[in-house]
Amino acid sequence: LTGAQDGSVRMFEWTRPQQLVCFRQAGNARVTRMYFNSQGNKCGVADGEGFLSIWQVNQTTSNPKPYLSWQCHSKTTSDFAFITSSSLVATSGQSNDNRNVCLWDTLVSSGNSLIHAFTCHDHGATVLQYAPKHQLLISGGRKGYICIFDIRQRQALHTFQAHESAVKALALDTSEDYFVTGSAE
Repeated sequence: LTGAQDGSVRMFEWTRPQQLVCFRQAGNARVTRMYFNSQGNKCGVADGEGFLSIWQVNQTTSNPKPYLSWQCHSKTTSDFAFITSSSLVATSGQSNDNRNVCLWDTLVSSGNSLIHAFTCHDHGATVLQYAPKHQLLISGGRKGYICIFDIRQRQALHTFQAHESAVKALALDTSEDYFVTGSAE
């Protein structure tokens, strides 16, 4: 799966030189993040205008429409994570009201899909990591802060400054004992 500054999103197969599917044409908002869900049957694309779009991967048409497209944040959606069997999605980004980390239910109508919004990260959340074993979300912000949320209780557990500049990367070890942060500096 490839995404570009011009907003295009294309899917390729290792053994074929041409694209299999073009999910989005050039001329859309820049792609900020893309993932497959754990089953590999859906892919999601976040963009610079605050949208998250999700497609079924096994499309037979060359230009399929997403089955879900929401404006999750008013300015940008910088990252997201599929939670559980991809019926829950967490997003990070920047919104005018500082609700910069959100939980969404993909099985209900778009008007009722926001389950919870965490008010955090002045100037926006840049990255997001889901820890399934502990049911935690870890987010990094533009000012170097890390926030850890319990998604079962829907509350913030910890907030601390890890860097002097924007957090650009988060990684979690497979046993979920440690996480690592990387910054713009």
